[in-house]
Amino acid sequence: MRFTNPKHSLSTLDPSGESPVSLLPTTPEDMWHAHNLIAPSDLLRAHAIRKVVTTGSTGSTTSDRVHTDLTIRVQSVFFDPAASSLHVSGTVCQENQYVSLGQHHTLDLELNRPFQLWKRSGWDSVSLKMLEEAVAEDTGEAMCAVVMQEGLANICLITEFQTVVKQRVEANIPKKRAGGSASQGGMTSFYEKTLATLLRTVDFSQPRPLLLASPGFVAQDFRGYLQSEGQKRTDKKLQRMAKDAVVVHSSTGYVHSLNEVLKSPEVQATMRDKRFTGETALMDQLYDRLRKDDGRAWYGAKPVERAVKEGAVGRGGGVLLINNKFFRSLDIKTRKKFVALVDKVKEDGGEARVLSSDHESGQRLDALGGIAAILTYPIFDLDEDEVEEGGEGEESGAAAEEGAMII
Repeated sequence: MRFTNPKHSLSTLDPSGESPVSLLPTTPEDMWHAHNLIAPSDLLRAHAIRKVVTTGSTGSTTSDRVHTDLTIRVQSVFFDPAASSLHVSGTVCQENQYVSLGQHHTLDLELNRPFQLWKRSGWDSVSLKMLEEAVAEDTGEAMCAVVMQEGLANICLITEFQTVVKQRVEANIPKKRAGGSASQGGMTSFYEKTLATLLRTVDFSQPRPLLLASPGFVAQDFRGYLQSEGQKRTDKKLQRMAKDAVVVHSSTGYVHSLNEVLKSPEVQATMRDKRFTGETALMDQLYDRLRKDDGRAWYGAKPVERAVKEGAVGRGGGVLLINNKFFRSLDIKTRKKFVALVDKVKEDGGEARVLSSDHESGQRLDALGGIAAILTYPIFDLDEDEVEEGGEGEESGAAAEEGAMII
């Protein structure tokens, strides 16, 4: 996704939300980002097709489908991942010759059609982070792929839905002859050029999957070159890249060959799980601490709010896990409350992870009420007030439901 105006950027964004942000979705993945960005009570303007019924002088009626632009106040958002389609329903808040104020309409957002978004309650830290991820080409979660053959390498970034060609590397390789020294030297020079371009165009400061594909042994030899360069330079990053690289066969070194490569179950599994690997590990850690009952893991809104207020979810391993459903609440006060919770954790030096309810990790968190925290130090009485007030009756059971620790 990108801004429709090249002069616009995150730095020029109006934080109050009074000025619209104009965005252009260009890939199916952008529809997923738009689904995260658009929330109830936002204002959305986009292309629409409206059925208009007109009555003639004789009393006969005719209906026509007209193309127009409509602005609605969002009430609900429905995203179909299989079709990558996004349907946004709401009431018209800007009338024109075809519609009146207050009429209901569902906007179907489409690829390569711009839309405008107003954040009625302003751009908070969570929505800003979502927008940053939406317009970023390289999110750090994409798989890097180098599709190559002798004298040609295409360096790509692959996400769940799209492939971005970052750079094309070409070199003249002398034909193989007896002895083969010139050809070997040409290939070494080609590998050197490919590696330099790879490191310049793709950020490997954090581990990311690296896929090497080629006909013959070019990809395998390039992996060997990576490993030898890592040892020669005593560069741990290169050594890690070589160790984690997956070598697969492709028919050519051109980008279209990625289609056959990406059909393999191993590559598909790597791409599908990469985005949520960190969240899954954190959920495993949370459940492990709940089983240990060591006072460093809590779930439920009230206990977690108390832990954050006391500064126990901060620097030194504190993690807030929160489901994105809280930021899609119809109640603006509820949304602001949880945004403030995320901001407080970040101010204290902790980590805040917003989990998607579309993924297994988010569903596991849903089973705990949609919010949990891993504390930097143990606290054993965060639910004490609830238990004391509730006694042994129904209120005590409700308190347990609200978020007492698993024992």
